[in-house]
Amino acid sequence: MKVLTEAWLKAAKNDLDVIDRIIEDNHLSHIVAFHAQQSVEKCFKALMEEHGVDAHKTHNLVTLYAKIEVFLLTKEFDTRMMRILDSLYIDARYPGDLGLLPEGLPNQEEAKSFQAFAVAVYEQVTCRLN
Repeated sequence: MKVLTEAWLKAAKNDLDVIDRIIEDNHLSHIVAFHAQQSVEKCFKALMEEHGVDAHKTHNLVTLYAKIEVFLLTKEFDTRMMRILDSLYIDARYPGDLGLLPEGLPNQEEAKSFQAFAVAVYEQVTCRLN
């Protein structure tokens, strides 16, 4: 495995570790979404790096997924979830009424679904690369 691939995976795991620490804090559910999006993005970029696919400067998960889908063997990922994470990721970085779903902050159940999605992506990508 390439050194940069390993670095992307380590960074993705760091985001998952942050989620583990904050997942029970309801007022941080939008930050869970941010780190889930970041972890998934970094996993996708790890696959791109390893396979020599151009990892141009985009953060859009659906766009990145289209470039790496061929390298995933056993599971298709939910593009609807990717779109949700992308919308929360962009808005969660700034203060104000941002980082919200149409009905407000993600609830605890939604935050846990973001976490589960990010963990599933991380596990499949690391399995595929090892």
